[in-house]
Amino acid sequence: MPPVVKSFYFGSFEVRISTRELYKRGIRLKLRPQAYQVLLHLAESAGEVVSREQLRERLWPQVTYVDFEHGLNTAVKELRAVLSDSVAQPKFIQTLPRLGYRLMVPVTQEPLGGVPDSETASPSAVPDINAAQAATAEAGSATPESTEVEQSATTVVNPQRRSQVPWWIPVAIALIVAATTFLAWHNWYRKSTPSSPPEARHMLAVLPFENLTGDPAQEYFSDGLTEEMIDQLGRLDPAHLSVIGRNSVMRYKTNHEATTEIGRELGVSYLVEGSVRRDSDKVRISAELIQIDNQASIWSRQYDRELKDVLALQSEIAHEIAGEIHLTLNDAGQAAATRAELQTPNSREAYDLYLRGLYFWNKRAPGDIQRAMNYFEQAVQKDPNSARAYAALANSYTLFSGYAGVPPKDLIQKARDAAHRAVELDDTLAEAHASLALVSQDCDWDWTTAESEYRRAIMLNPNYATAHHWYAEYLALMGRFDEAHLEIEHARQLDPLSLIIASDHAVILYYSRQFDAAIQQFRAVLDMEPAFPRTGSLPFAYLQKGMNAQALAALDAAGEIGGKGPWFWTSAAYVNGRVGKMEEARKDMQNLIRAGQQRQLDPIVFVTGYVGLNENDLAIVWLQKAHDVHSVSLTALKVEPIYDPLRSDPRFRELLHQMNFPE
Repeated sequence: MPPVVKSFYFGSFEVRISTRELYKRGIRLKLRPQAYQVLLHLAESAGEVVSREQLRERLWPQVTYVDFEHGLNTAVKELRAVLSDSVAQPKFIQTLPRLGYRLMVPVTQEPLGGVPDSETASPSAVPDINAAQAATAEAGSATPESTEVEQSATTVVNPQRRSQVPWWIPVAIALIVAATTFLAWHNWYRKSTPSSPPEARHMLAVLPFENLTGDPAQEYFSDGLTEEMIDQLGRLDPAHLSVIGRNSVMRYKTNHEATTEIGRELGVSYLVEGSVRRDSDKVRISAELIQIDNQASIWSRQYDRELKDVLALQSEIAHEIAGEIHLTLNDAGQAAATRAELQTPNSREAYDLYLRGLYFWNKRAPGDIQRAMNYFEQAVQKDPNSARAYAALANSYTLFSGYAGVPPKDLIQKARDAAHRAVELDDTLAEAHASLALVSQDCDWDWTTAESEYRRAIMLNPNYATAHHWYAEYLALMGRFDEAHLEIEHARQLDPLSLIIASDHAVILYYSRQFDAAIQQFRAVLDMEPAFPRTGSLPFAYLQKGMNAQALAALDAAGEIGGKGPWFWTSAAYVNGRVGKMEEARKDMQNLIRAGQQRQLDPIVFVTGYVGLNENDLAIVWLQKAHDVHSVSLTALKVEPIYDPLRSDPRFRELLHQMNFPE
């Protein structure tokens, strides 16, 4: 009669029968019952094929109806994840298509109350001290001195000689022998046991969901679904899964490329593709997870739901994709739970308004930000408990003034209220803390709170590219350029094709006086989008290098492509003045003054032009006016090279002090 087995050993693993547990080097691993039963059956039949039917009888013997295929596949995938095994290159579990599975490694059986069966023992299962000592001898550890020590140890235990030897000698010798033996075993164990690979961090991109509605007016909905899926996946398991940001993937909405090319450009191994069809109160969403290297479809599903369930459906899809990635890639990582939002008619309508607002917000032109602001205001009126709508509204209030070149007026207080309300509603929402950080930075000049809130946002969602992006800008405004370069690089990795991140990277280089690198980065952005507004500092970088002709050419190009408004006229006055074309500079300044007579402008707009005209006293006066109206563009006061001629003025230093800039 065969002995009752207490445990199975294979590799560095132990399967304990009585407690139904799996251990690795003495550490218990989490394994669900079905996966444990699969492993136990494979261990009992080590080296032999266990058919899928045998596993069915073992796991579900009395059940007449069960999704057996799905259950078994899930159990095997979980088992592979725990064992760090691979489907393509298995070390433990071999799949035999349409037949079953086989445990490929030798297995040791430890009988109940006995010792492991040495005939079937795997070398890595149970350490053999004699083998360890032999290995030590082969490695040169067994020196003549150590041999003499062992002989002395044998002599010590002779009762006839015990009285002739001081008491401490046998103790010392025993300790030496024990230490030598332990070191020999440890050396053997370290060499014979494969080291665990570092945890992988997988890169994934969600391509723009295709709008199958046939109505261009529904683009906001498919774009919003894309952005929400990016956010959901990014928050699930940031320790193991990085998700490319929205700005990078949206270029593929009209620029269709092969998946291999997309993978190369974005640096990802996996893509999520999908489509959405919205019809009245129903929605059909299809999604597919694709592996780049072999073009394999790992997972695909189609969902037909009521429109009222769309938020819960996004969370469901994100969880399924994240879970499939972990199981397919043999990760033991567990995705964090997301919170389902309570759905009411008002909240569903508010969500639709929020998506419409996002659609225009991402365009970033002043008029589009104004439209986005209106939609977000309607969203919070419909649903006063929508934290993300309040966060988006705070961002709109904060940034509109800078983009439009107008005084912030009452927008500052509105931005404060919206940001604080967002955090009150959901303290776990990274977007809410990033919004509060932006308000603290631009509206309150509260640098300590701003940094704390940026860090909080990044901690809550390390995949939130905007938080890294804005934090990099904050670090640059503080003059902490080494940290700023690292943070903007992190943002770029999460959103590699984002023009706003790329252009602000150039601005940070410009602020840090790395003018050659800034010029190169500005040019790279303009090559992709000649009219991109955040490249306005390129002529200034040329001037800092003494490249006057290039500065004038860049200025002319900006005027032709982007039009001639207040920001253009002040830049033109500065550039023309710096290159000695004073008459042209004065004409540019007159155009700016006339624009200011037609509508109220942010006082900060006038400062650059007066510096170019060498009218530094007027430049300081307009800086003080900008301070009085709390211009959000004044945050660059500490680092903007344009202001260098003003820094020796006591009034300038007083402004820095009033804005609470750290020394």
